[in-house]
Amino acid sequence: MLGQLQYAWNNKKGDPSLTGQIKFGGWRHFGSFADQRLASNGASLAAAASSSGEPLLLSGDVGGWAVFEQQIHRVPHSDDRGIGVFARAAGAPADRNLIDLYADVGVEFIGLRDDRPDDKFGIAAGYAHVSKRAQALDADYRTLVDMTWPVRSFEGLLTAVYQLSGQGRLDVTAQFPIHVAAFMRMAILSWLRSGCEPLPGGQPYENDYCFVFVVAGDSIKQVREYMDTRKGWQMIFKPD
Repeated sequence: MLGQLQYAWNNKKGDPSLTGQIKFGGWRHFGSFADQRLASNGASLAAAASSSGEPLLLSGDVGGWAVFEQQIHRVPHSDDRGIGVFARAAGAPADRNLIDLYADVGVEFIGLRDDRPDDKFGIAAGYAHVSKRAQALDADYRTLVDMTWPVRSFEGLLTAVYQLSGQGRLDVTAQFPIHVAAFMRMAILSWLRSGCEPLPGGQPYENDYCFVFVVAGDSIKQVREYMDTRKGWQMIFKPD
């Protein structure tokens, strides 16, 4: 189950003041969750000789979150156009969650130009903390299994989004992961949503594309492109 409290200000249509809101919420799950370090017999999961091999099951899980959003500039005589900032944070117990703390902040620019009132641009940075219990398991593996075993600590993500609107629509998203759990090479992800060209029947064509750039050192080692082939087929052959 979950619940949320919310308070907003200056959010009525036509209000010239800067709008904003704050939210507080929490959730409770009544299922069983695996301990991030210990086996069912109390030994570390990394200890092959003494561990039962099955994680210790913990009863229930809880978590909470907070959100703050504030417009810092409003284009005159508009409701949604302007500049806004946001901050979000969420937490959960470290013994049964791989990520026990998450936070992100960002800024969004909407329709700042009168000739492009529907364009949007945003940038954000996110931080996910790997729980101390999961870090302790990594340390156990380093001691008992492999001295080079990486110890996870956090992951970060920088995101930039641009939505170009007009006769068609083009969405571009670029994501730059940071310190990806020490197990992966760095990857730069770019999403593209295209909706600019009409089909012969006149209906708009929209599809999603994802480009993955794998970076090692100062070189791009691999580039992969993906598209939603089923969505494209449905739009062309089953437009209804």
